[in-house]
Amino acid sequence: MNREQFERMKNGKGFVAALDQSGGSTPKALKNYGVDETEYSNDEEMFNLVHEMRKRIITDKSFTSDRILAAILFKVTMNSKVDGKYTADYLWEEKGVVPILKIDEGLDKLKDGVQLMKPFKHIDELLENAKERNIFGTKMRSVIKELNEESIGKVVKQQFDYAKMISAKGFVPIIEPEVDIHAKDKKEIEEVLKEYLIKELKNLDKDTYVMFKLTLPEEPNLYHELLDFEQTVRIVALSGGYSRNDANKKLVQNEDVIASYSRALTEGLNVNQTEEEFTNMLDDSIEKNYIASVEK
Repeated sequence: MNREQFERMKNGKGFVAALDQSGGSTPKALKNYGVDETEYSNDEEMFNLVHEMRKRIITDKSFTSDRILAAILFKVTMNSKVDGKYTADYLWEEKGVVPILKIDEGLDKLKDGVQLMKPFKHIDELLENAKERNIFGTKMRSVIKELNEESIGKVVKQQFDYAKMISAKGFVPIIEPEVDIHAKDKKEIEEVLKEYLIKELKNLDKDTYVMFKLTLPEEPNLYHELLDFEQTVRIVALSGGYSRNDANKKLVQNEDVIASYSRALTEGLNVNQTEEEFTNMLDDSIEKNYIASVEK
């Protein structure tokens, strides 16, 4: 573990840029960016185009460590280069931004109100690759759609089981049990989720560190108790379908929680914008997310 990066993630001011769209979400991300599906004919071309989008964001003069703590990458991005350097090295060495890798292999089918992660078939190989690329931490996502205590418990247990293994390999994992913002019993789901998270934290070894990426809760500061544990490095919030404006309104109500947005970060960016237009739009997005993250 890189101790300088650890201290930055734990105590630094800023937010986390989520640039980890995968195969399923990439077409929508590109479309929002102004790149239609007719402009690519296979996955390789699609991923090349989204890497160009991410590269444009990362290299922009507004994308700096003054406001951005870390960036979450997809595997293809990790193994691609920016100005001659692998993306993680460029982020840390040129921008001072901590590199994190999305490692889950997608969601399983909806069952009993939740979507567990598909079993990790290539986790050892991927983590070895991540170590070679100087990745600091990982991120993995599950989804909770209904109030089912047993299923919520399964989601949390799966996340922590993988987190322990990932931590043992020298990374700091982000645990992300997303609660669907449209869930009928969202508030009650979040209360159950919190209890399971605390239960697992109590049983975590002292030298196993984790971060949490959580849906912005209905009750402000619901998850603040997670920070009472030494093993909790940081809590970050996902936008989960909220607009940037709505997400940030909720974010400011949650003390010591910072943003980790994907769509709400890139909202308004377009492939056809001039360099000045692109920078102005990105700078405005970064500033709004930064203020909501640090000025409570």
